[in-house]
Amino acid sequence: MTLAMGLLLRLGSRNLLRHRRRNALLLAAIAVGIASTVLSNALIRGYQYDMRDDAIDNLNGHLKVVAPGYLDDPSAARAFALTLTPESLLPSGAVTASATRIRVPAVVQSERETRGVELVGIDPADEEFLSFLGSVDIDGKGLAGASDGRLLLGRELAARLDTQLGRRVVVMALGADGRHRELGFRIVGVFDTPGRNQELAYAVTGRDALARQLGVAGVTEISFRLANENALDESRRLLVAALPALQVHDWKSLDPLAAGMFELADASLLIWLSIVLIALGFGLVNALATAVLERAREFGLLRALGMHPRHVLEQVLVESLLVTLAGVLVGTLAGCLFVLLLADGIDLGAWATGAELFGMRQVLVPRLLFGDLVLVLLASFVFASLGSLYPAWRAIATPPLVALQGSRT
Repeated sequence: MTLAMGLLLRLGSRNLLRHRRRNALLLAAIAVGIASTVLSNALIRGYQYDMRDDAIDNLNGHLKVVAPGYLDDPSAARAFALTLTPESLLPSGAVTASATRIRVPAVVQSERETRGVELVGIDPADEEFLSFLGSVDIDGKGLAGASDGRLLLGRELAARLDTQLGRRVVVMALGADGRHRELGFRIVGVFDTPGRNQELAYAVTGRDALARQLGVAGVTEISFRLANENALDESRRLLVAALPALQVHDWKSLDPLAAGMFELADASLLIWLSIVLIALGFGLVNALATAVLERAREFGLLRALGMHPRHVLEQVLVESLLVTLAGVLVGTLAGCLFVLLLADGIDLGAWATGAELFGMRQVLVPRLLFGDLVLVLLASFVFASLGSLYPAWRAIATPPLVALQGSRT
């Protein structure tokens, strides 16, 4: 019959206190491993979700509607007219922001330099809660509205073109009729983003003004930001049903590199957790095996007095779980404290160029998820239980008389 849990806990705690130094070192090793795991998980999650948010903010949204073939040939000729408002295409409350745009490849030419860009026509009011254009820092003035025919350039692009606020540039693009258009713009603002890629990639003007200049009757894309990302697949299905003549893409298909890195981050968390727990498991096995050998006479005497082998196994298992519980709690609290201390983020400004290549922001803010803490807790106890099986087997494998005799030699 199984011993009462209270008795097992008393015996386990007494035996752990008999060897304070060894068990304290084991507890410290577990705590350091768990704390490092919690902190590294939070940093990886911060990088992972920053990368996802950047992919969504980069004029993609959670979902985007385009004409068939537009992604392969993003021309003004593939514009389409929308008779309904974007919000009406999805259930009420499903969309937090939506935007219609005209987006075509173009060449911008200053007095000294020429660069290839994406010319984007927007309504600034639509971008406020949808893309990076709604929260970007601008030197000068922003666009006054969708009919504003002036131009915004990124700081890096303006530097490459050797131009500045108030100057005029020429933008060459194909119109809806397939003919080249040379469009003159005055630079009304220069925007600054954390990374240089967006500053180099886009030249931004008013959507309606660009439609008139290119002869476009409609828009080339509609982007949606969803209130609940878990509804991504369902929202995509509804849009496909509502707009059968158009194509609907989610952010993962629009930015497959970011989507792949997002999934790789999940795998990295599991790999790192497995490495740490396997290492701690070996340490736990070694400590418990040593304790079992030192207590061979004790276990032999208990067995000789009639203690069932199962009770010995339960006692070793309880001792293993007690020291693991203490180490996990201390390590989790320490890891959460480190995350709290880094709540303002880690400044990667000194490595900004290299960090940007990996899709990282200049400031990396750790993100602690409750699910990760639960995973660490459960996995720790699973590994502790598995790690205690071998020492427990050693404790019951030796016959009582042999154990008593061996202790006297």
